[in-house]
Amino acid sequence: MSSYVTKKTPGDTSWFVHDRFGMFIHWGLYSLPARHEWVKSYEKIAEEKYEKYFEYFDPDMYDPKDWARQAKAAGMKYAILTTKHHEGFCLFDSKYTDYKATNTKAGRDLVKEFVEAFRSEGIRIGFYYSLIDWHHPEFPIDVIHPRRDDEDAYEQSKNRDIKKYAEYMRNQVEELLTNYGKIDILWFDYSYSQQHPEQKDWMKGKGKDDWESEKLIELVRKLQPHIIINNRTEIDQDLWTPEQYQPIEWLRHNETGELVVWEACQTFSGSWGYHRDETTWKSPEILIGMLINTVSLGGNLLMNVGPTSRGSFDYRAENALKVYADWMKYNSRSIYGCTMAEPEFTAPNGCRLTQSADGKRLYIHLMEYPFKHLVLKGFAGKVDYAQFLHDGSEILFTEEGLDLFGKNQDMLVLNLPPVKPNVVIPVIELFLK
Repeated sequence: MSSYVTKKTPGDTSWFVHDRFGMFIHWGLYSLPARHEWVKSYEKIAEEKYEKYFEYFDPDMYDPKDWARQAKAAGMKYAILTTKHHEGFCLFDSKYTDYKATNTKAGRDLVKEFVEAFRSEGIRIGFYYSLIDWHHPEFPIDVIHPRRDDEDAYEQSKNRDIKKYAEYMRNQVEELLTNYGKIDILWFDYSYSQQHPEQKDWMKGKGKDDWESEKLIELVRKLQPHIIINNRTEIDQDLWTPEQYQPIEWLRHNETGELVVWEACQTFSGSWGYHRDETTWKSPEILIGMLINTVSLGGNLLMNVGPTSRGSFDYRAENALKVYADWMKYNSRSIYGCTMAEPEFTAPNGCRLTQSADGKRLYIHLMEYPFKHLVLKGFAGKVDYAQFLHDGSEILFTEEGLDLFGKNQDMLVLNLPPVKPNVVIPVIELFLK
């Protein structure tokens, strides 16, 4: 059994640390300008101009069943949809706002269809909900608000009541956790009370006191006690969420030093929302490598898709999902139910290790193919059988050492084909004694 123990969490993370791989979906009005999901803030777009996107939002190609099929094929076991992003637009039929999909040409509850489609494929359901709302009349202007540079910004903002907005959030979260059955993850985003200290006092960022996070989390736990909540309300809960970078070690709690349950959230390119002209799409090696790296450090990977305004996946996103589908079809055993290898096993150069939770199988991911031999120091006497995972073909090995490497009683040498198998990143499965 794995010896790694994580900080105890209020919600049930047992399924989460087994499944390891999920789909993030960022979708909203920002898919029409197609210039990043923060376009309203970056370009300081006025409300009346942004209203055009609400007027013309018409996802006539929205087929969540197709989304779900692609997610399942890619090996993703859970999916998290942006029910409301920072722009304030709701994909669900909330009775607390008119700024919602049911009042657009879509004319229906898009979240409901998402839930039904993904649940039918056996994929667990997660909801993203933005703590930020640039549309709500009670949300005070701050350092990232689109109206921050208006000459009358202070006058616009001075009578806004964040407590009324916090109540609005609780009302909407109650809808999300009441109207759609069991929800497995609630992904809040995000707090920034400590950022931008150079700004004027009235423009300060927002955090747990503004969100009334204690009340918010208490409501969530009351409605769905099992649920997993991330830590972006400025109150630690179940899940730590490093964004757009790859950690180099298992994340630990800042104060206690305990290992935590964590999930790296990443994009196929440089944007979360659909960005037509974005060009930094990741290669197959990077895509697969991020999944392997994350699990090898005890984490989950949440990979994002930003659908177009018509409701389809961009061809580049579909290609990226196909990369995962092709690899996971044969190599998912090194991901599901796996975690960081026990300390007694050291990865050779150019490799990453994962190990099954029961400790019986060790997986060597060949990030750099080593030509004819792979030398495993400290492995002698510990391996009963070795094979490539993608085709189950035997890999012969010796514990005698080779003249090439010198005699070493603690060395195990795997004899590999000189030509790399036709797999983006080949995996060797070791059955331990």
